[in-house]
Amino acid sequence: MSIAEIVQILTKSGIEQNEAVKEVKMLIEHYCNYTAKDIIMGRPLDYEKLKTVKQKAEYRARTKQPIQYIIGKAYFMGNFYIVNPDVLIPRDETEIVVRHAIDIIDKNGLKTVLDIGTGTGCIACSISENTKCTVTASDISAKALATAKTNAKNLHQNIKFIESDLFDNISDEKFDLIISNPPYIPQGTNVQKEVEFEPKTALFTSEETGTEYYKKIITDGKKHLTEGGHIVFELGINQSETVKGYFEQNGYKDITIQKDLAGIDRVISAKI
Repeated sequence: MSIAEIVQILTKSGIEQNEAVKEVKMLIEHYCNYTAKDIIMGRPLDYEKLKTVKQKAEYRARTKQPIQYIIGKAYFMGNFYIVNPDVLIPRDETEIVVRHAIDIIDKNGLKTVLDIGTGTGCIACSISENTKCTVTASDISAKALATAKTNAKNLHQNIKFIESDLFDNISDEKFDLIISNPPYIPQGTNVQKEVEFEPKTALFTSEETGTEYYKKIITDGKKHLTEGGHIVFELGINQSETVKGYFEQNGYKDITIQKDLAGIDRVISAKI
């Protein structure tokens, strides 16, 4: 049994070659504790552990469960985060959102941040780690918050966590910056089998544009922003103009839209 044969298990199930190689590498690192350094050192792979990798690859191919849920962790901005079906898997696109927020924080000397719908806590922890901000993170899901708290503890980040549906339990607190990767997939949208494993409340909206949460956060967020405070969102496909309109209707200014590496409008920010 070779690594190439394990990769083939995934490609035969429809996973693209480069992604299959990446996923097998993740399985080997996790289950064999085997890294690029071991390759350089000429350390042989343990055959029994490699059998486990093959079994996990077969399970991945059969069920389409995301590899991150299988190994129980995902990589984001230099750190590993615990993941499970209670939280969304951190994605590369979200790193662009966080870096944009950090740039705003640095340029404006911002001190307080609210992360709405924190999930794994990857946004909150990354901002806490890379700025001097006091960070609060909220989520409607108690199970998601439990995961986020564990991740923050593991990464030695001091985050305040609140169980809240948007601003319901935020009281009268104000923040210099509000950031969110809200649900933005319209209900009934066909998604990849892998996405079906992720929490539906973190993915889907109840209306056809997928923008209801943006509107709520923009509208209600005004009373939770300090003077000159900012909002930063991750965007779904073809939503930038609608969300920009919500900002304009509510008196926000300095609206900025940033594309991801695929040329899709992925980040929008504005200032009250």
